[in-house]
Amino acid sequence: MSINTDSETYPLHCMEIWGGIEPAESSVATPGLDLWVYSRPFEGDDQGGDVHFVTLCGGGLITRVVVADVSGHGSSVADFSAMLRGLLRKHINQKSQTHLVGQLNREFSELAQLRRFATAVVATYLTSTDELNLSNAGHPRPLHFSAKSGTWTVLSPTLGDQDGFQNLPLGLDDETQYGSLVVKLEKGDVVLFYTDALIEAADSAGQLLGESGLLHLARGTDPSAQSPAGAGRALIDAVAAYRGGTPPDDDITLVVLHHNAAPSPRLSIGQKLDVYARFFGLKPV
Repeated sequence: MSINTDSETYPLHCMEIWGGIEPAESSVATPGLDLWVYSRPFEGDDQGGDVHFVTLCGGGLITRVVVADVSGHGSSVADFSAMLRGLLRKHINQKSQTHLVGQLNREFSELAQLRRFATAVVATYLTSTDELNLSNAGHPRPLHFSAKSGTWTVLSPTLGDQDGFQNLPLGLDDETQYGSLVVKLEKGDVVLFYTDALIEAADSAGQLLGESGLLHLARGTDPSAQSPAGAGRALIDAVAAYRGGTPPDDDITLVVLHHNAAPSPRLSIGQKLDVYARFFGLKPV
């Protein structure tokens, strides 16, 4: 499910999964986070090759954000989206994400049978510690704005000196190992997740914007003075200006994660009953 307006913020409920492959321009909230999701399939299609999901665990303590880019369009992307949703449902209450990413790679490898691949970034936020844990499967690296220092940096998970393939796109090798990076978020910090259409934007001379160019455009914004939607739109507009007004040649997805540092609320009896109903399959997730 995608909500195609951000006139108001949609609060995720415990044990809920939000997102998919449809167009979206939506404000979403989970405990400690405000998110703005912008996704536009290529040439205005109803569904694209980009996949976005936000999930919230049964206790309201674990938020997970996934942005993926699947090669191709159509039914193969829909199959991947359904498989990803099923895995997120299975792992919705688990803090660790390394097992999730590895299993996602193995299941997509079996599904794609080397005919397709997908890049993905998976982020897990814990309200209790204000930590964001990142894993990256060959996807464009997220950008982080530190409210304390007012600076932008690139986030890059690593595995250190371990042998074997590391952080490859999903579907290329089912033995790929995936590292993680833990970021301690301060109040007001912002993290941007995006697909490669932003860094592959070309100017009139054919020069690609690239990661460094996107970082430069991000540094021209001030997330501390704007809402997540305002900051996201400003960056989308800056990339469009770099393209000289020409339309993008691929799907575009941008997720702006803003850390408001709010604690997780205590669940009422009714909310707990709703969680149990979702957990035992009495209500859809």
